[in-house]
Amino acid sequence: MRTMSDLFNDATPKASVDYSAKDIEILEGLEPVRRRPGMYIGGTDEVSYHHLAAEILDNAMDEAVAGYASVIKMELLADGSVRIEDNGRGIPVDPHPKYPDKSALEVIMTSLHSGGKFSGKAYAVSGGLHGVGAAVVNALSSEMTVEVARERHAWKQTYSRGVPTSGLIDLGPVQNRRGTIVTFKPDTDEIFIGERMSFKPAILFRMARSKAFLFKGVEVRWKCAPELLTGDDKTPAEETLKFPNGLEDFLKYQLRDEPVVTPRPFIGRADLPDNKGYLEWAITWVEDSDAAFISSFCNTIRTPQGGTHETGLRGALTRSLRSYADMTGNKRSAEITADDILGSAGVVISLFMKDPQFQGQTKDKLGSPEAVRLVDAAIKDPFDHWLSGDTKTASTLLSYILERSAERLRKKKLNETARASATKRLRLPGKLTDCSRSSAAGTEIFIVEGDSAGGSAKQARRRETQAIMPIRGKILNVASASEDKIMANEEINNITEALGCGRRDKFNEENLRYEKIIIMTDADVDGAHIASLLMTFFYREMPKLIQKGHLYLAVPPLYRLAYGAKVAYAIDDADKDRLIKKEFKNAKKIEISRFKGLGEMPPAQLKDTTMDPEKRLLIRVQLPDPRKEEDAHEVEATNSLVEQLMGTHPELRFRYICEHAKFVEDLDI
Repeated sequence: MRTMSDLFNDATPKASVDYSAKDIEILEGLEPVRRRPGMYIGGTDEVSYHHLAAEILDNAMDEAVAGYASVIKMELLADGSVRIEDNGRGIPVDPHPKYPDKSALEVIMTSLHSGGKFSGKAYAVSGGLHGVGAAVVNALSSEMTVEVARERHAWKQTYSRGVPTSGLIDLGPVQNRRGTIVTFKPDTDEIFIGERMSFKPAILFRMARSKAFLFKGVEVRWKCAPELLTGDDKTPAEETLKFPNGLEDFLKYQLRDEPVVTPRPFIGRADLPDNKGYLEWAITWVEDSDAAFISSFCNTIRTPQGGTHETGLRGALTRSLRSYADMTGNKRSAEITADDILGSAGVVISLFMKDPQFQGQTKDKLGSPEAVRLVDAAIKDPFDHWLSGDTKTASTLLSYILERSAERLRKKKLNETARASATKRLRLPGKLTDCSRSSAAGTEIFIVEGDSAGGSAKQARRRETQAIMPIRGKILNVASASEDKIMANEEINNITEALGCGRRDKFNEENLRYEKIIIMTDADVDGAHIASLLMTFFYREMPKLIQKGHLYLAVPPLYRLAYGAKVAYAIDDADKDRLIKKEFKNAKKIEISRFKGLGEMPPAQLKDTTMDPEKRLLIRVQLPDPRKEEDAHEVEATNSLVEQLMGTHPELRFRYICEHAKFVEDLDI
């Protein structure tokens, strides 16, 4: 991500500096991974930390999917390390032809782009494709041990931060054992240095369970050191996970007791042409659209951002249901969209294919173009037969989808009418300066503190798409206020009226008048407090607005640095110090000015640094999804934190401050 200084640096040409061959670095072995871990696992946060376990588990699953392993064991040990074992073929340990002084095991664990999944000979389909997974985990672990049992003989090798700490150790003959055991502990001293970074039992357990759901031929045995399970953690210490019905069991588990529109789910499997793999799916429709979900996978890798396999699914279901509507003489078939169909569906789709193309090493999205055609062809005919084979269920589903379509069109028309009439009103809520665009698409509302900041923002905005809503100082803390006080508060009523979407159970995203709500406060303690009060308001009164990705925080600069014709902006003290060293080369007469507030910033600077969509930096406020079982722990933690910091019990706030005071390094006072 580009820093604020990158965005705002003046384009004045730099004086020439000495730059020669000696300045060119060549990173060898696994050093590139340790220098730039984000390129390989997406970052160094908690998500990336757990991604290491996913990489090793995926390798074990590849053995199972290939038909060589039937049991996988995953254990979280008391020291925080993870052990993953499979009873597959075991990583080869004989000398590698290209590096005869090294075993194949050492080459795989210490070299990027090495492995048995490139040619397709050792694995027909697999989740690991780039040949970097195991080596990356090794590089980012302070300790790693790999044990291999092959042909009734066992070997072991140890590593630290990607470097072997032992040779290949012969453990001697073994009976009734084969496969690979990988035990590793992420490097929390140099790489994952966030506060109390560790594996969460609940996350690993969900990871293990999802693999068992996805491949019904495998048994996953989970185990966790009891001392790592806290009192409120419902994760089992031990459990054997095996689901003979695969995705059907997954679907039932996700929906539990949710009432469904189609008592008989649409479940199936289809082979892809030319032995390219196969597709499995389980789909049903629920009465409560809030319970709808799509869980997609490719080669047992979860793809939370979807991709081309989901595109193929959407196209097949839409064309099939439209055809059924035409066949039954319904003239409204053209109104049906993929969102009408999938917006109230529970979907699990699992694609196994050769050589899939994922976007990024973390594989969050499938990018293989041919997957659209393959999935479309695999799904459409079975769905046609499912509909025609049970006309009662098909008619019920069609009626339900057409009702959703009609409701969508009605809300769209009402929203356009309400939007058009709202912009024509003589009196806008509070001191709102509205934008001129009549539809919500592409529009933004900036909530700013005070008339001064509001005046600068009005001059800096894009009139067509950017609205400005000034508020008077710190709004009411809704977490500690009564309902009567909330309802009577003018600022809250003005914000609610300006957004147009209602609060709590009356919230309706279709009526939201702006695509983005941006909190823009001063870059100081008071500004942070106002932002926290506003976020608390949205969290308590309009949580779905956050879940749908509409709430953002603007990041205005705190400092302006100038030296001659060169100008740069810094978001905080650390960024300022970095700029002085890197961009200004520690020049002696740098002009440094600290912005007292947005109201003191000239409109042109406010536009360039904070409001221009092409240059600004925004932070999207996100919430875990309460509908997803894997997010349950995060939902509970968020509720607890809001109650601690913003609730009615000051003793909780005091305790939180005492517990975290030792981590404070700098105070803005």
